[in-house]
Amino acid sequence: MTTSNEMPVVIVGGGLAGLCCAKHLHAAGVPIRLIEATERVGGRVATDNIDGFLLDRGFQVFLTAYPEAQRVLNHRALGLRPFYRGALVQVGAERYRIADPWSYPLAGLRSVFAPVARCRDFRRVARLRKEALQPDAGGRKDVSTRHYLSSFGLSDRIVERFFQPFFGGVLLDRELRSSSTLFRFLFSMFAQGRAALPADGMQAIPAQIVASIPDGLVQRNAAAATVASRFVRLESGEQLDARAVVVATDATVTQRLLSQRQETKWNGSTTLWYAAEKSPVNEPILVLNGNGEGLVNHVCVPSDVHPSYAPRGTALISVSHVGIPQADDTSLEQAVRAELAGWFGAAVDDWSLLRVDRIPHALPRMMPGRPLEGDVLEASGVTICGDYLETPSINGAMVSGRRAAEAVIEDLRRQPE
Repeated sequence: MTTSNEMPVVIVGGGLAGLCCAKHLHAAGVPIRLIEATERVGGRVATDNIDGFLLDRGFQVFLTAYPEAQRVLNHRALGLRPFYRGALVQVGAERYRIADPWSYPLAGLRSVFAPVARCRDFRRVARLRKEALQPDAGGRKDVSTRHYLSSFGLSDRIVERFFQPFFGGVLLDRELRSSSTLFRFLFSMFAQGRAALPADGMQAIPAQIVASIPDGLVQRNAAAATVASRFVRLESGEQLDARAVVVATDATVTQRLLSQRQETKWNGSTTLWYAAEKSPVNEPILVLNGNGEGLVNHVCVPSDVHPSYAPRGTALISVSHVGIPQADDTSLEQAVRAELAGWFGAAVDDWSLLRVDRIPHALPRMMPGRPLEGDVLEASGVTICGDYLETPSINGAMVSGRRAAEAVIEDLRRQPE
């Protein structure tokens, strides 16, 4: 007969939060069993190999300054390659470079003359950067990102032509209604580190974490039907007895499993992936839509960032739209291709569509008023973790997973032998 101390802690969900929870518990010597409903771990962080092209599940980047990721991951082993610190902004038929002056002083000086901002904006962005790097942000009240940017006196021009497409693409919120606390955190991450891509695609991140957990402790294709404080019943009918249970699924699944009434709101994204004979950009940089209209939010050539993303002699192009358009894939693709012809000319006609990713649950929505760091939650006797309880990000998922593990370890210490 199995005693309570021999039973594992069962972790439901193999996304980044669940993987990090499992990693920390295993490292602490706590018996674990992680179950994942699908055949692969990683949750929303995924990569597919399509004819030699690495297609991440929607446009994603890794921020090297993420503090929790620095604790958990071996950056060198990921083979990271960085993006340029800045962007090209498409205004009409012309593109203008906006460079980070702290990284590229000369290019940053030239940015002053681009019709993307007004001269005074650059001084005010410097103030914004200084405040974002302060841990307490001066005790500012959490407001919408747009309101926060306005409080610095930034012009409508720089907000609409740079911040809206750049951070609107990061937050998946073109209107910039998201929490200014979340914005400041992300802004500070861009200021302190680089956006980068791993050699094997974003899937390399969960792959590195799961490699630290023995294979026999991870069960794939095992969807949970019922969770309780001391057992998990799978859809197959199998029951897993547990010393403790952690639910690390996304917010919507967690609420269903625990019969919670509240509903998490999500920001969606759509990405069109193209193969081409050559890059339309030829450098590792984002091209932002500064026109204030159209379907395209930004264009990236991941193979310019990391050559491993495309077979030799070809280019992989991602075109991002914020939200989920009503048009079907064929109509959407035709409209996007016509829009991009105004950016890159007739070469767009030769691009081959590889896939369209529509991801309605791409990022949990974080509105003003929610604390940046939430406490570990418990419901129905189980511990809950996920990025929706922290910053909706890779870093937030990792932090939440670690905190759940620490809470479980503390609870187990209090249990009688």
